[in-house]
Amino acid sequence: MTHEKYQCNFTENKIAHRFMYDKDSRKLKSDKIIRVLAEQFDSFENKTALEASCSAGYMSVYFGSHFPILDAIDIDEEAIKNARAKNSKKNITYHKMDALNMSFEDSSYDIVICNQMYEHVPDANRLMDEIYRVLKPGGICFFGATNRHKVMETHYGRIPFLSWLPKPLAHRYLRLLGKGDFYYETLLSYRKLKTLTKKFDCIDYTEEIIRSPAKYCATDVVRPGSTVQKLSIVFLKFFYFLSPGYIWLLQKPKN
Repeated sequence: MTHEKYQCNFTENKIAHRFMYDKDSRKLKSDKIIRVLAEQFDSFENKTALEASCSAGYMSVYFGSHFPILDAIDIDEEAIKNARAKNSKKNITYHKMDALNMSFEDSSYDIVICNQMYEHVPDANRLMDEIYRVLKPGGICFFGATNRHKVMETHYGRIPFLSWLPKPLAHRYLRLLGKGDFYYETLLSYRKLKTLTKKFDCIDYTEEIIRSPAKYCATDVVRPGSTVQKLSIVFLKFFYFLSPGYIWLLQKPKN
């Protein structure tokens, strides 16, 4: 398979670079993911884990403190070089690999982490097929997903309604603003995300995290007891399909 629709040098994106190499923000994100996953497992002991789109490994090194075996993959060669050089651990193996064509055997992993990456691949359906394939029966994928109908698209700065536009218009919009030449990302609506993940059983943490941000290390997203928290809970109740993003645990059926 060719990579012509991949942004294989994503770490050169100035916005992405700012966050990818920020250890504090990476740790906070990884803590959120671990808190959610920990509710589904009595222990991570003897659990095998895969991180899809590990970037420069700044989250991988934190995941490696919890999972005894972690494979971490990314298609960005420079990111993988950085991960191997700066974020190595004995139990982490970094692979330059296409997430749409993984070389791992079927039913290899108890846990797959797919956080904010489905929009970066040219075929999200193929991605989910691969995740389903490498998960063990009963295994769980942490799936963090941005909604296409999020007002502010943040991959190239805060650009309103960028993801709402057809691709040709989105490319022109980016060029007009001087933010880039090509809009690589393909975000999906809530309805299409549900279709994308239909083979899995879904455990939805989106609203629970808003209700209990301290429990899930999410006080940077919403402050407990704040007006924003209260309004967000009401909004999700009536307009869940317009939520800016979703946190789902996708479980591969045991049978």
